Amino acid sequence: MSGCEACDAKKLVRSPSGLRMVPELRSARSPFGLDEPPWVPDKECPRCMQCDTKFDFITRKHHCRRCGKCFCDKCCSKKVPLPRMCFVDPVRQCAECALISQKETEFYDKQLKVLMNGATFFVTLGTSDKSELMVCRLSNNQRYLVLDGDSHYEIEIVQISTVQILTEGFTPGGGNTRAIGMVLQYKVAGSKELTQMKFTAGEDLSYNKKLSASWLAAMHKATKLLYESRDQ
Repeated sequence: MSGCEACDAKKLVRSPSGLRMVPELRSARSPFGLDEPPWVPDKECPRCMQCDTKFDFITRKHHCRRCGKCFCDKCCSKKVPLPRMCFVDPVRQCAECALISQKETEFYDKQLKVLMNGATFFVTLGTSDKSELMVCRLSNNQRYLVLDGDSHYEIEIVQISTVQILTEGFTPGGGNTRAIGMVLQYKVAGSKELTQMKFTAGEDLSYNKKLSASWLAAMHKATKLLYESRDQ
């Protein structure tokens, strides 16, 4: 078993927001994860931050688990899964945050599995004119991009600097495009220089273009989540 596939110990923790199953070591957390936000103090929130209803003994205040802002029950009544914060059960969120979390659910339910199952690409390292056929997949702990062929690479997701999805089929008047590859830049441990790697879907139908395109689309979504986590 490779180092990136080693099982990460997890622990159950309780916070004001709910129960969370988190890695014991912060360094082992998913690169797509988000930290719990600080709650707006009750004393600083006399009214709902959405509809401006005044709080009293009847109209109680609730905090959105995703943004930490304060709302009345009407504006913060939805309980939605929030895997990016490792909550065990669905948690209370405001309407805006609930919509975002619901869209992310597709990534965790579908696209993450696509990334872990992997796809086959011709991989070119740096400025080399030679490419190698490799199976590319996301590790089970979501922290590494694993490439297997005659060679073997494990790229730490947090070390990826940029991801550019390559497409074809664009027309000036608009139209469907299809992902055919990607170029990513990343840092190797112990080096400050960026390494470039290019992935190209095989032209042979036996390489399953549809699977490769689905994997690239999932990687595109993963990249967006990764950038959001960094900007937190």
